Amino acid sequence: MSDFQSVSVSGIPEGAKIVDVREDYEWVAGHAEGALHIPMDQLPARFEELDPDEDVYLICRTGGRSYRATAWLVGMGYSATNVAGGMDQWVGTGMPLVSDNGLKPVVL
Repeated sequence: MSDFQSVSVSGIPEGAKIVDVREDYEWVAGHAEGALHIPMDQLPARFEELDPDEDVYLICRTGGRSYRATAWLVGMGYSATNVAGGMDQWVGTGMPLVSDNGLKPVVL
């Protein structure tokens, strides 16, 4: 049993802070507009970029990495929620993507 919440993409409140923990190449190919990119392996060095009192929603491709990152952040005293289904579900529900490579955005 986890000590934190998981929500589907439809459970992310409008205007919520989304933190994408995928790798650089995944982020560049396609991500949620306005999301913050902190790859999972960089989270221990960069977590202080987040406000511990602000709700953040962590997302990856399918929900596994974001689940682990959410557990870690909650253990550090942050208010974090896992986005179950991740970017695969994001695209599946028709949510918009942007890319950083000038190509049509995709989820890798």
